[in-house]
Amino acid sequence: MLVISRKKGESLLIGDDIEITVVKLDDNSVKLSISAPKSVTILRKELYKEVGQENKNSVASDISVLKNIKK
Repeated sequence: MLVISRKKGESLLIGDDIEITVVKLDDNSVKLSISAPKSVTILRKELYKEVGQENKNSVASDISVLKNIKK
């Protein structure tokens, strides 16, 4: 893992086409700007985990309901 310090207005590059810029600093948060190609998916980690858990829960559902639909 790389840990890097940046000040407001400073950026970092990931590869040739992704740029992350520090836009605003508050007491407990940092606002970032991400410039990336449309083909790159950008998700907040907490939402990614939540969707993953919901997907696992839906797969683990009771399949007996499906048997009743066929009739």
